[in-house]
Amino acid sequence: MPDSDTAIDVQNVTRTFVLRRRTGWMRRERSVLHAVSDLSFTVRAGEMVGYLGPNGAGKSTTIKMLVGILTPSGGRLRVAGFDPSRQRLRLARRIGVVFGQRSALWYDLPLRDSFELVRRIYRIPPERYRRNLDEFVDLLDLGPFVDTPVRQLSLGQRMRGTITAAFLPNPEVVYLDEPTIGLDVVSKAAVRSFLERTNREQGTTILLTTHDMGDVEQLCRRVMVIDHGRLGFDGELAALRARIGGVRTLRVDLAVSMPAMAVEGAEVVRVEGTRQWLQFPADTSAAPLVSEVAARYPLVDLTVGEPAIEDIVARLYTTDRLPAPRVG
Repeated sequence: MPDSDTAIDVQNVTRTFVLRRRTGWMRRERSVLHAVSDLSFTVRAGEMVGYLGPNGAGKSTTIKMLVGILTPSGGRLRVAGFDPSRQRLRLARRIGVVFGQRSALWYDLPLRDSFELVRRIYRIPPERYRRNLDEFVDLLDLGPFVDTPVRQLSLGQRMRGTITAAFLPNPEVVYLDEPTIGLDVVSKAAVRSFLERTNREQGTTILLTTHDMGDVEQLCRRVMVIDHGRLGFDGELAALRARIGGVRTLRVDLAVSMPAMAVEGAEVVRVEGTRQWLQFPADTSAAPLVSEVAARYPLVDLTVGEPAIEDIVARLYTTDRLPAPRVG
């Protein structure tokens, strides 16, 4: 049984979908897709956890069950002590949700008026609303466009407004689905800083789904990896990289074109003019490589590239030989 510090409790949850396809003029074939299979995990209050996996892995299905949009086919769910599908209205005041580029704001209203509607819907006390709004406007730099109609805002501005709306009621639990997708560097940095500070200072529990490993590395100590509807890993990101292995890439820009560099611990895999790409094990530090390159070669710029989450997950499930989702 979960203790009082458990914000999200998922026990042996499954979710199936019935699929029908035409196989003839008057015939249809029926099959059952197991989108989530015997999924179990808990998230303690105040944690910020990355929930990772490739497209179609079951992440969105899980989030929709945690919100109460979908009802589990089997198993048990509790969020902030509530059953999401049976107590959805009561739970709604305890949670916040951000679904990628799908804005929860009112497009024809100024951003400030959208926030006012959130205040009324969630019945946020006026003093707390003003305090939160002033703080969020400052942290997310909303001041220059808070009185601009939402439809005139850029993607990054709308996302910062959407995140503000989700956090205004001081929710206990927030689900973030790709919160930095398509954002420029400045907007992405503002969102990450806001999430880190809100989690640390207010103790908001955050479940983050993303394909951006930068989000995960900056924000999450713990990650869960799901694929084929099953949980394949639950632990620290460093432990996941150590378990799976793989390679990182060091892209180096030199002042002049040169033959492939010879750097201990790395292999040059590509050379294009003054640019070279080196690969090295993912579980080793890039610092010694960077130091050696800077000391021996006419360095102009360099970038360290992390393994794509799809590659990490693919290696995880190839190694563990988990079955594909059952259809039948």
